[in-house]
Amino acid sequence: MDLGAFAADTEGWRLAVALGIGLLLGLERERRKGSGPSRAPAGIRTFALVALFGGISMAIGGVAVLAVGLGFVAAIAVVAYALGDRSDPGVTTEVALGVAFLLGALAQEEPSLAAGFGVVVAILLAAREYLQRFVASVLSEQELYDGLLLGAAALVILPLVPDEAIGPYDAFNPFTIWRLVVLVMAVGAVGYIAVRLLGARLGLPVSGFASGFISSSATIGAMGARARKDPSIRRPAVAGAVLSTLATVVQLVLVVGATDRHALREIGPSMAVAGVAAAGYGLVFGLRALRHDGENAIARGRAFEPRTAVLFALAVGAILFASAFLNDVFGTAGATISAAAAGFADTHSAAISVASLVASGNLEAKDAVIPILAAFTTNSLTKAVLAWTAGGRGYAFQVWPGLLLVLVAAWAGWALTAL
Repeated sequence: MDLGAFAADTEGWRLAVALGIGLLLGLERERRKGSGPSRAPAGIRTFALVALFGGISMAIGGVAVLAVGLGFVAAIAVVAYALGDRSDPGVTTEVALGVAFLLGALAQEEPSLAAGFGVVVAILLAAREYLQRFVASVLSEQELYDGLLLGAAALVILPLVPDEAIGPYDAFNPFTIWRLVVLVMAVGAVGYIAVRLLGARLGLPVSGFASGFISSSATIGAMGARARKDPSIRRPAVAGAVLSTLATVVQLVLVVGATDRHALREIGPSMAVAGVAAAGYGLVFGLRALRHDGENAIARGRAFEPRTAVLFALAVGAILFASAFLNDVFGTAGATISAAAAGFADTHSAAISVASLVASGNLEAKDAVIPILAAFTTNSLTKAVLAWTAGGRGYAFQVWPGLLLVLVAAWAGWALTAL
């Protein structure tokens, strides 16, 4: 047998992928097809043939033949729906037939992508009862509204916002600022979902650490908004906020190490001590929250507060202006001043810039520590401001000691190695 006919780059293999997609989707539909006169019009054989039909159409005739074939499949689906059992007005099977045809065609160009989407479609078909129960019984109308609002902010508004520097010192980028709005809403939604699944005492710390890899500042703002709304979950919110700083430390180590290993060797001890401090402070609040006698749940409500997200973005815009002003006054000749100014907005970009100077030979590795720590310091100031503006005094007074502890630990780690 010539196995070369089924190599991953041959037409035989791609048609086999198309057939496999059809069999997978048809297998799921066959289980729901039923029997007798009221059975559904398509099962495993029909789906397999339709997907293979799409693959052959694409292989032998390209887009023109594909369009004719899709029209033929659509006509069959319409007829099957018209003659089928009207007690179930759904059109899932008929639409799935068209999807199977198109996935079979896609397999001729991108077999891996088509196979992946085939699995996703099969999961969607199989999860019918769960999804219906989730929408009808679990998801509230307010949560649905918030999900649509987040989708509109991320998928409709964000692509339309200009991605260019404007304003004094070219300090404001509308795309960057609106992306922060989306991030805060997304982090808030992730935290809300985690709370719904795990309870407030465990969900907020876990989601805080995970969201910190996206944006620790946004996470602190989102946790603050949740703590302001419901003071009873302030402890786990503080734990999530400080653990997001642990994610900042981990990510900073990764990006510096990817840029220059000599710079990583120099900054490593400081970040190790800072990471231990962040983990320790976050875990203290997390354990205190777990031992708390109150409810381990949160009342259903909004997944995030749009007003908080907008205020967060405005605060970051003001910080960006301050950063640009410092760069204009002091210039970019001094790596420390430049990194500190950039750190108000983002620690990682400043750290990458400094590590790049080391990699290019323009800065000694031992001289990279102070600029990176300066960026880490100014970024901590940003987080402190956002903790106050988003969460209020009570939340900020509990987050600030953690931020200060992590900051002191980072500088102490450098001092110990410099001795």
